[in-house]
Amino acid sequence: MNTLVNSPYWPFAVLLFGIITVILMISTFRLHPFVALMLSAIVVGLISANIPGPEGMAKIVRAVEQPMVEFGNVAGKIAWVIALAAIIGTAMMESGAAQRIVNWLINLLGESRAALALLISGFILSIPVFFDTVFFLLIPLAITLAQKTGKNYILYVLAIGGGAAITHSIVPPTPGPLIMADTLHIDLGLTILGGLAAGLLPAIAALIASKRMNAQLEIPLRVGIPDSDKPTVIPGLAVSLMPVVIPILLISIASITDVMNGEAGLPPFIAFWGNKNIAMALGTVVALVLWARNKKLNANQLWKEAAKPLEIAGIIILITSAGGAFGAMIKHSGIGEAIELATQNFHINYILLAWLISAAMKTAQGSSTVAMITTSAIMLAILTSGADLETRDVMTVISENLPYHPLYLLLSIGFGGLFLSWMNDSGFWVVSRMSGLTEQEALKTWTVLLAIISVVGLIQLIVLSYILPFN
Repeated sequence: MNTLVNSPYWPFAVLLFGIITVILMISTFRLHPFVALMLSAIVVGLISANIPGPEGMAKIVRAVEQPMVEFGNVAGKIAWVIALAAIIGTAMMESGAAQRIVNWLINLLGESRAALALLISGFILSIPVFFDTVFFLLIPLAITLAQKTGKNYILYVLAIGGGAAITHSIVPPTPGPLIMADTLHIDLGLTILGGLAAGLLPAIAALIASKRMNAQLEIPLRVGIPDSDKPTVIPGLAVSLMPVVIPILLISIASITDVMNGEAGLPPFIAFWGNKNIAMALGTVVALVLWARNKKLNANQLWKEAAKPLEIAGIIILITSAGGAFGAMIKHSGIGEAIELATQNFHINYILLAWLISAAMKTAQGSSTVAMITTSAIMLAILTSGADLETRDVMTVISENLPYHPLYLLLSIGFGGLFLSWMNDSGFWVVSRMSGLTEQEALKTWTVLLAIISVVGLIQLIVLSYILPFN
């Protein structure tokens, strides 16, 4: 048995067993994803040949302690940003800022281009707001438009979902892209700008595919407009956009300045205000002011209301950090060295590999975030295999092993995490239930749409990595 465990190919068995454990715990035994991921991380530690930890500590104890250490490391990097993003999202919903953005787009583009307006709305709002919340916000508009025109209901539903799903998967500060950027040591501002740019072509493909499915399928409108507590006062467009624009602008300015300055680095003033924690805090302040003013809340009432999105954020932070711990334990198993050894005699396209791993994880266990987090850890292990990371910069090591910028890998993982949304994906049920679709109708429309977005995104990245490698 010792010979088998110490084999250079044993990490493949660890990876397979770890993934199967996650899938069974979430899909079969219905454990909460946080519990399932932490238990799976411990299982990976128990069956791995070597796990880091204090000297003198028994391996069986390190297998329990190291996942807790990794969990804390991830939570310390993302908890503040995710919590603030949850507050911004709720504040924009409650204050009417999100409604203002959507109304402006529909008025600007006209009723004949309502699907495009809804797609852009989902695309923009899903940057600071979680996918489910964006869909809850916009689905009444799809219902209203369908009732008014008597047609295009599926087109409106898919436009909303497609736009929101794209930025949810590739643009921080949503949890998946945020932790991927941290894992792969990619600048957050660059990730935001790159994600927005990479999402344009798949968004166009989503709109075209939605129109074709709408023309081919006759699915009636079966649901009414959900009850909602709409704000009596809607803020102006400029101030409505500020909670989203301020963080993106500040973080992006810092990233661009850092690139332009080269070795000189960032001036302290720009580094401070462009820090993700400060930039998100400023956006949150604006969102809270809008919320308090439009709902006429005093300080006590405001923070009482803000506790609700913080509770939701707490669950997201736990799941995301647990996913990070699981991914880190997979990395510690030696999977990077094993894959490098197995593929040393033939070339493998890492963009395609990252997409395949992420797509397989998403299809098997349903969660895009878990798929993204786990895959990014696996890819980090592959790219840094054999490198002395105590004396060398991780980003430098990664860049040396790629003929293109590692951002392409991050985006590929994000698009892979969209592939094949079906019954084990909570997003599948949100879309189908809120839209009044049967399971078969959702599979023919929503599942197909996300598969198209995912594949178009992959093809785009492979082509661009040759034309514009940015390395």
